[in-house]
Amino acid sequence: MKKVAVLLAPGFEEGEAIIIIDILRRLNIQVDMLSCNDALAVTSYHAIMVTADALLRDVASQTWDAVVLPGGPQGSQFLSRDEQVLDFVRRHDEQGKLICPICSAAARVLGGNALLKGRRYACSGDLWQNVGDGTWVDAPVVEDGNLISGKGFGLVFDFAFTVAARLLGDEAPAREHAEHIYYPWPR
Repeated sequence: MKKVAVLLAPGFEEGEAIIIIDILRRLNIQVDMLSCNDALAVTSYHAIMVTADALLRDVASQTWDAVVLPGGPQGSQFLSRDEQVLDFVRRHDEQGKLICPICSAAARVLGGNALLKGRRYACSGDLWQNVGDGTWVDAPVVEDGNLISGKGFGLVFDFAFTVAARLLGDEAPAREHAEHIYYPWPR
Protein backbone atom coordinates (compact mmCIF):
# COMPACT_ATOMS: atom_id res chain seq x y z
CA MET A 1 0.00 0.00 0.00
CA LYS A 2 1.30 3.45 -0.94
CA LYS A 3 1.80 5.92 1.91
CA VAL A 4 1.35 9.70 1.85
CA ALA A 5 2.37 12.27 4.45
CA VAL A 6 0.18 15.39 4.55
CA LEU A 7 1.94 18.21 6.39
CA LEU A 8 -0.42 20.30 8.51
CA ALA A 9 0.83 23.63 9.81
CA PRO A 10 -1.16 26.27 11.69
CA GLY A 11 -3.24 28.17 9.14
CA PHE A 12 -3.32 25.38 6.52
CA GLU A 13 -6.07 25.53 3.88
CA GLU A 14 -8.47 22.94 5.25
CA GLY A 15 -10.40 22.46 2.02
CA GLU A 16 -7.25 21.48 0.17
CA ALA A 17 -6.03 19.16 2.92
CA ILE A 18 -9.32 17.38 3.64
CA ILE A 19 -10.30 16.81 -0.01
CA ILE A 20 -6.86 15.41 -0.82
CA ILE A 21 -6.96 13.14 2.24
CA ASP A 22 -10.49 12.01 1.39
CA ILE A 23 -9.76 11.17 -2.27
CA LEU A 24 -6.53 9.33 -1.48
CA ARG A 25 -8.11 7.29 1.32
CA ARG A 26 -11.09 6.37 -0.88
CA LEU A 27 -8.56 4.91 -3.30
CA ASN A 28 -6.96 2.83 -0.53
CA ILE A 29 -3.85 4.94 -0.20
CA GLN A 30 -2.61 5.28 3.36
CA VAL A 31 -2.58 8.92 4.43
CA ASP A 32 -0.83 10.13 7.57
CA MET A 33 -1.67 13.64 8.72
CA LEU A 34 1.47 15.04 10.32
CA SER A 35 1.35 18.07 12.60
CA CYS A 36 4.24 20.44 12.04
CA ASN A 37 3.43 22.03 15.38
CA ASP A 38 3.97 20.98 19.00
CA ALA A 39 0.51 19.41 19.34
CA LEU A 40 -1.62 16.97 17.37
CA ALA A 41 -4.44 19.52 17.17
CA VAL A 42 -3.81 21.97 14.32
CA THR A 43 -6.03 24.97 13.59
CA SER A 44 -6.73 25.67 9.93
CA TYR A 45 -6.93 28.96 8.05
CA HIS A 46 -10.65 29.20 8.78
CA ALA A 47 -10.34 28.15 12.44
CA ILE A 48 -11.26 24.49 12.02
CA MET A 49 -9.43 22.23 14.46
CA VAL A 50 -8.04 19.05 12.91
CA THR A 51 -6.34 16.30 14.88
CA ALA A 52 -3.26 14.94 13.14
CA ASP A 53 -2.15 11.32 13.31
CA ALA A 54 1.35 12.14 14.54
CA LEU A 55 3.79 14.96 15.16
CA LEU A 56 6.28 15.41 12.33
CA ARG A 57 9.13 15.59 14.82
CA ASP A 58 8.27 12.09 16.08
CA VAL A 59 8.24 10.45 12.64
CA ALA A 60 10.59 12.67 10.62
CA SER A 61 13.06 9.85 10.00
CA GLN A 62 10.42 7.71 8.28
CA THR A 63 9.83 7.76 4.53
CA TRP A 64 6.56 8.06 2.59
CA ASP A 65 5.84 7.60 -1.12
CA ALA A 66 4.58 11.17 -1.35
CA VAL A 67 4.60 14.37 0.68
CA VAL A 68 1.60 16.68 0.27
CA LEU A 69 1.87 20.33 1.26
CA PRO A 70 -1.50 22.09 1.47
CA GLY A 71 -1.52 25.83 0.93
CA GLY A 72 -3.12 28.60 2.91
CA PRO A 73 -1.35 31.92 3.39
CA GLN A 74 -0.42 31.28 7.02
CA GLY A 75 0.15 27.55 6.64
CA SER A 76 2.52 27.86 3.70
CA GLN A 77 4.48 30.64 5.42
CA PHE A 78 4.82 28.44 8.51
CA LEU A 79 6.02 25.48 6.41
CA SER A 80 8.48 27.65 4.49
CA ARG A 81 10.25 28.71 7.69
CA ASP A 82 10.34 25.35 9.48
CA GLU A 83 13.77 23.70 9.06
CA GLN A 84 12.40 20.29 10.02
CA VAL A 85 9.77 20.54 7.26
CA LEU A 86 12.36 21.68 4.73
CA ASP A 87 14.72 18.83 5.66
CA PHE A 88 11.82 16.35 5.42
CA VAL A 89 10.81 17.61 1.97
CA ARG A 90 14.43 17.79 0.77
CA ARG A 91 15.14 14.19 1.87
CA HIS A 92 12.02 12.84 0.16
CA ASP A 93 12.80 14.81 -3.00
CA GLU A 94 16.37 13.48 -3.08
CA GLN A 95 14.96 9.94 -2.80
CA GLY A 96 12.68 10.57 -5.79
CA LYS A 97 9.47 10.45 -3.75
CA LEU A 98 6.54 12.54 -4.97
CA ILE A 99 6.55 16.12 -3.72
CA CYS A 100 3.03 17.55 -4.00
CA PRO A 101 2.43 21.22 -3.09
CA ILE A 102 -0.83 22.95 -3.89
CA CYS A 103 -1.78 26.63 -4.02
CA SER A 104 0.74 28.86 -2.21
CA ALA A 105 2.90 25.94 -1.01
CA ALA A 106 4.79 25.52 -4.32
CA ALA A 107 5.92 29.14 -4.44
CA ARG A 108 6.41 29.77 -0.73
CA VAL A 109 7.75 26.46 0.55
CA LEU A 110 9.62 25.08 -2.46
CA GLY A 111 10.31 28.27 -4.43
CA GLY A 112 11.17 30.25 -1.32
CA ASN A 113 13.80 27.69 -0.36
CA ALA A 114 15.38 26.79 -3.72
CA LEU A 115 13.66 23.40 -3.74
CA LEU A 116 12.01 23.67 -7.17
CA LYS A 117 15.36 22.96 -8.82
CA GLY A 118 14.35 24.39 -12.19
CA ARG A 119 11.20 22.26 -12.44
CA ARG A 120 7.91 23.46 -13.89
CA TYR A 121 5.17 24.14 -11.32
CA ALA A 122 1.73 25.67 -10.72
CA CYS A 123 0.71 27.91 -7.83
CA SER A 124 -2.00 30.38 -6.91
CA GLY A 125 -2.19 34.05 -7.80
CA ASP A 126 0.93 35.94 -8.65
CA LEU A 127 3.18 34.23 -6.09
CA TRP A 128 5.23 32.87 -9.01
CA GLN A 129 6.66 36.36 -9.51
CA ASN A 130 8.81 35.96 -6.39
CA VAL A 131 10.24 32.57 -7.39
CA GLY A 132 13.52 32.30 -9.24
CA ASP A 133 14.44 28.63 -9.35
CA GLY A 134 11.49 27.11 -11.22
CA THR A 135 9.28 27.75 -14.24
CA TRP A 136 5.70 28.74 -13.48
CA VAL A 137 2.99 27.24 -15.71
CA ASP A 138 -0.57 28.58 -15.75
CA ALA A 139 -2.32 25.21 -15.51
CA PRO A 140 -4.56 23.41 -12.98
CA VAL A 141 -1.96 20.71 -12.26
CA VAL A 142 1.64 20.50 -13.43
CA GLU A 143 3.80 17.38 -13.32
CA ASP A 144 7.56 17.60 -13.70
CA GLY A 145 9.54 14.56 -12.64
CA ASN A 146 8.58 13.76 -9.07
CA LEU A 147 6.96 17.18 -8.52
CA ILE A 148 3.17 17.42 -8.83
CA SER A 149 1.87 20.91 -8.12
CA GLY A 150 -1.64 22.31 -8.12
CA LYS A 151 -2.88 25.81 -8.81
CA GLY A 152 -5.32 26.16 -5.92
CA PHE A 153 -8.37 25.20 -3.92
CA GLY A 154 -10.86 25.35 -6.79
CA LEU A 155 -8.80 22.70 -8.59
CA VAL A 156 -8.07 20.45 -5.63
CA PHE A 157 -10.02 17.48 -7.07
CA ASP A 158 -7.87 17.55 -10.24
CA PHE A 159 -4.78 17.67 -8.05
CA ALA A 160 -5.90 14.85 -5.73
CA PHE A 161 -6.86 12.51 -8.58
CA THR A 162 -3.57 13.22 -10.36
CA VAL A 163 -1.58 12.42 -7.22
CA ALA A 164 -3.63 9.24 -6.71
CA ALA A 165 -3.11 8.11 -10.31
CA ARG A 166 0.65 8.62 -10.07
CA LEU A 167 0.84 6.74 -6.78
CA LEU A 168 -1.24 3.85 -8.11
CA GLY A 169 0.63 3.78 -11.40
CA ASP A 170 -2.70 3.65 -13.22
CA GLU A 171 -5.31 6.29 -14.04
CA ALA A 172 -8.18 3.78 -14.22
CA PRO A 173 -9.01 3.60 -10.47
CA ALA A 174 -8.83 7.38 -10.13
CA ARG A 175 -10.96 7.87 -13.25
CA GLU A 176 -13.54 5.34 -12.02
CA HIS A 177 -13.75 7.01 -8.62
CA ALA A 178 -14.04 10.45 -10.21
CA GLU A 179 -16.98 9.16 -12.25
CA HIS A 180 -18.49 7.64 -9.10
CA ILE A 181 -18.56 11.05 -7.40
CA TYR A 182 -19.69 12.80 -10.62
CA TYR A 183 -16.42 14.65 -11.11
CA PRO A 184 -15.15 15.15 -14.69
CA TRP A 185 -11.54 13.93 -14.39
CA PRO A 186 -9.38 13.97 -16.36
CA ARG A 187 -10.52 17.14 -18.06
